[in-house]
Amino acid sequence: LSSCHGRTMSNDPLNLNEAAEWQGLWWLPEAPDERLPGVLRYDGKGGLSLSLIGAFENRISSNPAPGVTLYHGANRTWDVIHGVAQQREITLLGCIPTGSRRNWGARVESPDMQIVCATTAIIGAHVSGEKDAAFAAAEISVEDLTLWAVTSVFSCYHGYRDGMPDGTGTISVKPVETQRVNVEGTEYSLVHTHILPRLDYRRGATVGRMRDTASICVRRAEPFDLRTALEAASLIQDLIALATHRAAGVIWLQLEVAGTQVFLPNGRRLPPRRVDVLYSPVAVGKSDEKAIEPDSAFFTCEMLSFEQIMPRWCEVRGRLQAAINMILGLRYAPARFVENNLLMAAGAAEALHRGLGIDEKPIPDTEFKKIRSAMLNQVPEEHRGRFKQAIRNSPTLRDRLLALAARPDQEVIKQVVPDVEHWAKRTTQARNNLAHEGKTPSHSIDELNTIVRVTGAVVILNILHELGLSAERQRQVVRDHPQWQMVCEKAREWLVPPEG
Repeated sequence: LSSCHGRTMSNDPLNLNEAAEWQGLWWLPEAPDERLPGVLRYDGKGGLSLSLIGAFENRISSNPAPGVTLYHGANRTWDVIHGVAQQREITLLGCIPTGSRRNWGARVESPDMQIVCATTAIIGAHVSGEKDAAFAAAEISVEDLTLWAVTSVFSCYHGYRDGMPDGTGTISVKPVETQRVNVEGTEYSLVHTHILPRLDYRRGATVGRMRDTASICVRRAEPFDLRTALEAASLIQDLIALATHRAAGVIWLQLEVAGTQVFLPNGRRLPPRRVDVLYSPVAVGKSDEKAIEPDSAFFTCEMLSFEQIMPRWCEVRGRLQAAINMILGLRYAPARFVENNLLMAAGAAEALHRGLGIDEKPIPDTEFKKIRSAMLNQVPEEHRGRFKQAIRNSPTLRDRLLALAARPDQEVIKQVVPDVEHWAKRTTQARNNLAHEGKTPSHSIDELNTIVRVTGAVVILNILHELGLSAERQRQVVRDHPQWQMVCEKAREWLVPPEG
């Protein structure tokens, strides 16, 4: 069946957490007749390595005179390497030779060997590079996406007799209608792919198998390149990470090759060609790990429908991407040192405040210009330029923190930040001491950790507020979510001024 529609069978996407290899022939696009045998290996963690029997010329040379060749110290890299293996076309992008063994003058003549590392592999098509607009759609599977989507093709029934299970039951399959929404010319589809029931007969048991996979398909009006597809995958990955409040790895990414849809003489439509992309995302997803509990998510499609959340998320992420990247960075790769986390959380708050467009000037411009002019008149001429750069009419970190705390539901803020003024003061002092003096002598490690958690929570609450998550749901999250309960408890312990 065609791409991005409800399907009863998939063509087995290549999971990013599963190792694989391809034995085939490889060549540079500018020399298609010079083919070398070799093996492409993917390590299941985002790493790609091509082991060649033979070698592409990676030495950079020049010919200053006829018959004279000079070899320079630098090595050549290749944007693209093409190959064919296991009846599939393969494109390698971002290729760097990491080891070559030449056998010039050896006693026993044997072939050269070369190892090339690549950043991305497109399994199933030849493209000319990252900017080749060769694709019509991208389909992404991310950890916890099925839980976030809420819907499923499965329904279960357990038989009872006299109030007790009687040993009967059924699992039925009913295709789920694909949900679609168009955002500024790009169509987003929430797709379910399932396999039909089957029985595996084993020596010790019989196992019944069915599987339902949720994915999001992104289709644009015009063909797009690989970079656009990777950005689409990142957009979905960030959405699920925010919604579930934990890192969300990409499980697989497939692309539909533009212009490959075929119609038979009888009018039947054959599916377009699909290719797998192997690369190293922010986090590689594990398809078989247990999902989180539904109540642990901030929001699902049951609270904000797919048709509602996608336009809002595209707009909010585009406007607040710097802040979102920094705050999610604490989910994907938390630093081992609290100082790094402090700078990240404070930076996210400042970037968020700027992105929200509430960068109000503390002093009216007319008054500020008079004040600055009077101050500069007291400074020697040779130092005025430096002082002029230092005098700015912009909010301080404390001003920004107070403004952020005033935006979401105040009942929620009161639980997370019992004393907003004290939190803003201590956070500003800690960040400034660390940035300007390289240490935070007046803050304990426990207080710094609490500042990071509380500041991150305020940033997240502002993002949820921008997405339109109801105040009731935000209160429920703060009240019931174990991590947020701990944040509130630590805030009451460390971010309330001592009595007297």
